[in-house]
Amino acid sequence: MNKFEEKTIRTEKIYDGKVVKLQVDDVTLPDGNTAKRELIKHPGAVAIIPITKDKKIIFVEQYRKPLEKSLIEIPAGKLEQGEKPEVTAVRELEEETGYTTNQLKFVTSFYTSPGFADELMHMYLTDQLQPLTKKVAGDEDEFVELIELTLEEAKQYVKEQRIHDAKTNYAILYLEMLEMM
Repeated sequence: MNKFEEKTIRTEKIYDGKVVKLQVDDVTLPDGNTAKRELIKHPGAVAIIPITKDKKIIFVEQYRKPLEKSLIEIPAGKLEQGEKPEVTAVRELEEETGYTTNQLKFVTSFYTSPGFADELMHMYLTDQLQPLTKKVAGDEDEFVELIELTLEEAKQYVKEQRIHDAKTNYAILYLEMLEMM
């Protein structure tokens, strides 16, 4: 048993949506007191760092409603039920960029917001891109525009806060680390 474990006494399911489920748990704390925890349950996601032959990173710009603005991000998407992360990675790459690959390198997995969500994101890298001969239909409610940047340009975008989501920042730091080795 973990010394900081919180035992769930009761769970109230609030919402069961297409992307997330929301619940409120009553828990017993390690000191015996009780508290409420608002939790988001998520099926998990993948992110892909696509590198072109001329060493540019492919990003997508898309509108993010919770922020009420567009973000420049690496391609990413939600795992479908029973789908392996590698399959999701290729599917999202094809849908969002018009490229495919048969070579993915696993980078890492990380929790995106562990204070309130259980989403686990798996990150992959590919520098073996092939353009699709036929466009793959993406999500009907998703609109993206491709942006290709060098690593130096991407780092400048981070400084200017034109790129400022966690997964994309992690990807840029990872590529910077590879470059230094």
